Amino acid sequence: MTNIFQQLPKTKLIVALCLMVSAGAATAEYPDRPISLTVSYGAGGATDFQARIVTMMAAKEDKQGKAVYLNGQPIVILNRPGAGGQVGWNRFVQKSKPDGYELAAYNVPHFIAQSIVFHKRAKYNINNLEPIANWGADPAVLITRKNSPFNSVSDVIKYAKANPGKLTISGAGLFVGHHIAALQFDKAAGVKTKYIPAGGGVKALQFVLGGQTMAGFNNLSDAYRSRDRLKILAVADLKRSDFLPDVPTLKELGLDVDDSSVNFRGIMAPKGTPDAILKVLADKVYAMFKDKKVVKKMKAAGSPMRVMNREQTKTMWKERQAYLTVLLKDLRKN
Repeated sequence: MTNIFQQLPKTKLIVALCLMVSAGAATAEYPDRPISLTVSYGAGGATDFQARIVTMMAAKEDKQGKAVYLNGQPIVILNRPGAGGQVGWNRFVQKSKPDGYELAAYNVPHFIAQSIVFHKRAKYNINNLEPIANWGADPAVLITRKNSPFNSVSDVIKYAKANPGKLTISGAGLFVGHHIAALQFDKAAGVKTKYIPAGGGVKALQFVLGGQTMAGFNNLSDAYRSRDRLKILAVADLKRSDFLPDVPTLKELGLDVDDSSVNFRGIMAPKGTPDAILKVLADKVYAMFKDKKVVKKMKAAGSPMRVMNREQTKTMWKERQAYLTVLLKDLRKN
């Protein structure tokens, strides 16, 4: 077989070799400074809380002082909340450099659903972002405050049917997982509730705890950490959570609510990031998510993990895009 370099003119051969050496050197040195991670939600919420855990080992070194994951460099969280994630993600796709030093946390179905529904306002979609790896899958749960008169899902439905449009349900924002769960709940139960977008999961939880709303759909992980102050009535997923084994799924209770609102979380890069950099990130970030200390701390915090590599995450994004396009079209008719 003829060597490809033998077919190149001398000048082109020199250029090709220089590019290969340059790319190899750049990859070997990457990263040589801290990496930023945009979180499009406020500090203290589930995405922010989990992002800080799963990235805490980024600068880890072994006993010999050799970098384990990202060349000894830390990942620094930048919170850019607003409009259910739109503010942070819009800024990320419009202003971040595709050099591997500016990454973002994603939430699915949030950013995909918003790109479908708010396609003029949302500048982000699965085509201008590059998935790196997925760290978790956090179901939505139906919650009420501890002193609420609602002790079961049937109590909630009974009130909603007797008082159309008066049952208030909080959630993090428009067309995030919480909103999708609320839309599915209304359709499945044959009721009309009033969804209140709170501008973040923490605020949505506070709305329930403070009595500003009568109920809420929120992250299982956030509700789990506040379970002493809440009633967690049901999980919007296909099976019960190991963290809440006594809490039934809405499906179990006879309501046609699936796992569409489960919040997948992970890390992504802007389109145009060099393949060599993406490969480093795909390998190292995936391994970092599986670090024993990360797994232990996530479990202690009631944060469900579902670690997926780059290819698995790509597939998940495409599947959710196709599914949500149909689901949202159907739900918005009601």
